[in-house]
Amino acid sequence: MNRITARIKRYTRRKRSVRKNIFGVPTKPRLSLTRTGKNMYAQLIDDTSGRTLCSASTIEKDGKMEAGSNCDAAKSIGVRLAEKAKSVGIESVVFDRNGYKFHGRVKALAEGAREGGLKF
Repeated sequence: MNRITARIKRYTRRKRSVRKNIFGVPTKPRLSLTRTGKNMYAQLIDDTSGRTLCSASTIEKDGKMEAGSNCDAAKSIGVRLAEKAKSVGIESVVFDRNGYKFHGRVKALAEGAREGGLKF
């Protein structure tokens, strides 16, 4: 097993261990995030019906950052997602870090969502 497959196995193990305890319902959906090298995506998911209630990302037209770090972009995504959630009528969520460690961009997104008014 090479380094890349070992890293993927560790990531999927972390993801499964986090995800087995988290389930989003319509009143308290799951805030799931995905990060890539360049972009970050966050969405609120109702797991009972399998629907995405609202989403925010760095590739949205109004979400592009002109200058600044990825942490700044992640924080703005969290604030924007909280605003969209408020317009849909959601005020509390379950945070699904999706196997990523809670630091850096993931932590910045969570802080932004909390500043925007989401409770978790």
